[in-house]
Amino acid sequence: GGFIIPRPKIPVWWRWYYWACPVAWTLYGLLASQFGDYDTPMMKTDGTEEALNKFLKNYFGFRHSFLGPVAVVTAGWSILFAFIFAFSIKKLNFQSR
Repeated sequence: GGFIIPRPKIPVWWRWYYWACPVAWTLYGLLASQFGDYDTPMMKTDGTEEALNKFLKNYFGFRHSFLGPVAVVTAGWSILFAFIFAFSIKKLNFQSR
């Protein structure tokens, strides 16, 4: 819907879906790898300043040190989808003569 609900704000009983969603892993990897090691201050909407890496950790729950598992899971999702596609193309044949 155009909104990103950060993991800490998701109700506990829905967090399993966050970890099962490939888009969440992709966004985690992109934001944590690009901005997770920046400690430059940024201005928040309430007028206070906070370091960018601290903001990512406090608001989204993204840690730069978690990039290894994120890369493995993102690659795993890609391999899983490629395998499902190849298996489906091989086994499902809807051509009739």
